[in-house]
Amino acid sequence: MTALGKLRKSLFGIPSEKAVFSRPGFVPEAWLRFQPVAHSLVEGYHATLEDSRLEMLVPRLNAIDPELHGFAYEGAGMGIAALDIISPWKHRLQAFVEGPAAPHIYPTYVGVGLALARLRRNPERMLARLDPLLCWVVVDGYGFHEAFFSWRRTIEEKVTPTRFSGYALRLFDQGVGRAIWFASGALVERVAAIIATFPVARQAELWSGVGLASAYAGGGDRAVLESVWESAGSYQLQLARGAVVAANGRHQAGNSAAHTNLACQIYCGLPSEQAVHIAYVASENLPTDGPEPIYEIWRQRISVQLVTVGRVGAIDTK
Repeated sequence: MTALGKLRKSLFGIPSEKAVFSRPGFVPEAWLRFQPVAHSLVEGYHATLEDSRLEMLVPRLNAIDPELHGFAYEGAGMGIAALDIISPWKHRLQAFVEGPAAPHIYPTYVGVGLALARLRRNPERMLARLDPLLCWVVVDGYGFHEAFFSWRRTIEEKVTPTRFSGYALRLFDQGVGRAIWFASGALVERVAAIIATFPVARQAELWSGVGLASAYAGGGDRAVLESVWESAGSYQLQLARGAVVAANGRHQAGNSAAHTNLACQIYCGLPSEQAVHIAYVASENLPTDGPEPIYEIWRQRISVQLVTVGRVGAIDTK
């Protein structure tokens, strides 16, 4: 570690990931079930603070268990984005995403959103510089951060960013849904009870986040995921779509996981390979000049295919 790296870690590091999971709103099961996830993310974040040079950083990220690579790259995305904000003449994030992080672009962008929330920057101002399809993922990361670290304000008081556009607020809620899954330790009754306290207009995206988090990170066996499916009720399509996005992210990175396949089977009625194919077909010939974000067009196309070939019925595809 360089002297500068030691200074950055002392100033911006996370002293104890376990302490984060002991905050208000978190149940003991959260740490028990997601400790490896938290540790991998913090490892990636701290590795970036210690030495952000890619030739030094990437081997450290890749030394982590392959199934957890996404979380390590998420932490690195958070660290690199924060360093670029502090030193705007640098362009570390672009080199990272166009280079070694390309297969992990989804979790890396989630990490960028964490950094933007931590430093109180509006993520929508950054979208034009990012991948045109996945740029909105940074808003998901922002929402996750706000729910994870400001539970009372975001979950109990239901406060949302006033400066966000309507679509950004939807992706913000997807991130909030992911945070609810982690903080609840995959206790399904608690997840469903928390989501039920939100306005109905916000619940679809919250369940989308639960689908994404439970498929990507795991946390539950077949019985747990079946309970998630039943609890989602009229939002089962959004739950299934989240699983498709998770499976696609893992496929891109080449680190498939048994729990992701299980989630796809339960939520979508399809193995993860077919879920990935749905995501791929949905990404073909996306329009780039229309008024609607292409990320939303991609998600709607995924939903339409799920209604056609998946477990969900013919319900609202948005």
